[in-house]
Formats: sequence, C-alpha cells, structure tokens
Amino acid sequence: MTDKINTGGPAYPVPMDNWDHGMTLRDYFAGHAIGQIISVCVNDTRIAGESAPDAFARKAYEIADAMIAAREPKP
Repeated sequence: MTDKINTGGPAYPVPMDNWDHGMTLRDYFAGHAIGQIISVCVNDTRIAGESAPDAFARKAYEIADAMIAAREPKP
C-alpha cells in the first residue's frame, strides 16, 4: 500500500529534538472511539471474516480517519 495515512500529527506536541512524539491525533481519536464501538457492537453477529477485536479496531481507525478529514478546510 502506497497511500500515506494522515495521522493528524502528534496528539500531544512537545517541541523537543530527537524525541518520539508517541501517540498521533489519529491514535487519540481511535482510542476515544473504541470504547463506544465495543459497547454498542459487542453482540453484533454481522462481523464476518475477522475477529471482533480486529473489526472494532478497524472501525475505530475508520472513524478516526473521518474525524481527521472533517478537520480539513472545505473549498
């Protein structure tokens, strides 16, 4: 896959040289979405071809990507 994912940059930016910024804004958004996804979808029987945790994680990042896209200025 060659498409670069927009992570939104660091969630907690700290201007320090040679320091790993850790969590991205994408990770932060996904982390907040996952709890609600699990509580709503825990008994969902429509998940096919992947485990429930994999499906929930994938959906959390789909939501995070949509949240990052929504932050972009619209023409």
